[in-house]
Amino acid sequence: MPLPDPDRAALGAVAEHYGLGLSGDEIDEYAPVVQGLLGSWNAVEELYRAEAAPSAPQRAWSRPETGENPYNAWYVTTSITGSSSGPLAGRTVAVKDNTAVAGVPMTNGSALVEGYVPAEDATIVTRLLEAGATIAGKAVCEDLCFSGASITASTGHVENPWDTTRTAGASSSGSGALVAGGHVDMATGGDQGGSIRIPAANCGLVGHKPTWGLVPYTGAFPIEATVDHVGPMTRTVHDAALMLSVIAGRDGRDPRQPADLVPDDYLAALDAGARGLRVGVVREGFGRDESEPAVDDTVRTAVTALADAGMQVSEVSVPWHLHGPRIWDVIASEGACSQMIDNFGYGLNWKGHYDPELMDHFGARWAEDGTRFAVTVTLVLLAGRYGLQTGHGRYYAMAQNLAPKLAGAYDAALADVDLLVMPTLPLRPTVRPAADARPPEILARALEMLGNTCPFDVTGHPAISVPAGLADGLPVGMMLVGRPFEDATVLRAAHAFEQAVGGFPSPSQSAVPA
Repeated sequence: MPLPDPDRAALGAVAEHYGLGLSGDEIDEYAPVVQGLLGSWNAVEELYRAEAAPSAPQRAWSRPETGENPYNAWYVTTSITGSSSGPLAGRTVAVKDNTAVAGVPMTNGSALVEGYVPAEDATIVTRLLEAGATIAGKAVCEDLCFSGASITASTGHVENPWDTTRTAGASSSGSGALVAGGHVDMATGGDQGGSIRIPAANCGLVGHKPTWGLVPYTGAFPIEATVDHVGPMTRTVHDAALMLSVIAGRDGRDPRQPADLVPDDYLAALDAGARGLRVGVVREGFGRDESEPAVDDTVRTAVTALADAGMQVSEVSVPWHLHGPRIWDVIASEGACSQMIDNFGYGLNWKGHYDPELMDHFGARWAEDGTRFAVTVTLVLLAGRYGLQTGHGRYYAMAQNLAPKLAGAYDAALADVDLLVMPTLPLRPTVRPAADARPPEILARALEMLGNTCPFDVTGHPAISVPAGLADGLPVGMMLVGRPFEDATVLRAAHAFEQAVGGFPSPSQSAVPA
């Protein structure tokens, strides 16, 4: 669609926005030059349509009928196959609805994205299909992925298969519920503050947040480029390693990825075992203000299984771990306000692959009706925009400059041990608030669990959540963290733990909807 020619009122609004102090006559002087310059905008669109615009394939999809949507976890269902052979042949995968499957609607959990149909598969979707997987559908995620509890998606709450009154964890809530409930073999998740590991912990699954840049984010809806991750959610560590081996590696379109990146064979790495690995139990990961003693006790008991599996266990202290959430707050709030909202998802000023149709669709929708932002996104906008306009970006800049200090604190600990361990979450899955809950209760439930997970989105270290056990019948997750790009070591230790405890439990059949 050609860019409309601006009239005096439109240019006057721009001048007022920047405080240019132009009179109407002065605007008229600029107008023909502006209009001439804007001709390049239309020329670029013509070139893009002729040379670069993708064309969406025709793929069948359907919205599940009422009563046929377990845990309210599916947005749409599909049955898309690529290769008939490969390491994932015969395996079903749910794709988080922040990640593009070409020809299939995507909402990113938000009414403000409803109606968008991507024309290209995300890189990880292409790789899954080439490996023989069947894409079984799009799994519900939280509204714009900004919540740690399954309570803000525009399609309604997602239920936890272990106790359907409780949160499944988020933002990859549908992915967690569908895998835990046995409706798919594996799923993709996205993680900016813990959103692979949170639902993995709440649903009794394995959730691996890869090293930042190991897996291309191309084709997933961004929040903030410096904390965006995608990765596997599975029932077993074996399957997490298998999926990671399929989706990791450069795609040439994501500048997060190092030029010399060569992924490991993560599945083969499991055979090396974990005997002799040194594990540091992070003191600051336990006994937080929000911690439940039952969670801490369950994880400390699980740590003994690490020792039984031949790992050397000691306690370490990383005081900066307690600063991590504050640093994340600023980066995630101001960064998302600027990139995801003000600059329509993808932001500007980087040499990555963009989705111009998504940017236009989302930008137009939220500009029409900002009242449709979720409570969590409204909080981010209020705080993030206030911080940006008051500090002119200096708080974001300070937080990003502190990020290497935070990473260095973990790296210093990881110089003496191979892995760090702590509870994934301080809490067991909490009861979802009522439909008429007010913002303070919704925000409390959505953000209460992030303390141990979000720092590693800032630093980019690989981190996996595995089921540590049950506390009063509810899953508790244990998180293992490794050195950057040593994802294989993290998976080795997690696999050894899984073998030592004899596998991980599944939800009782009584919790599964008929």
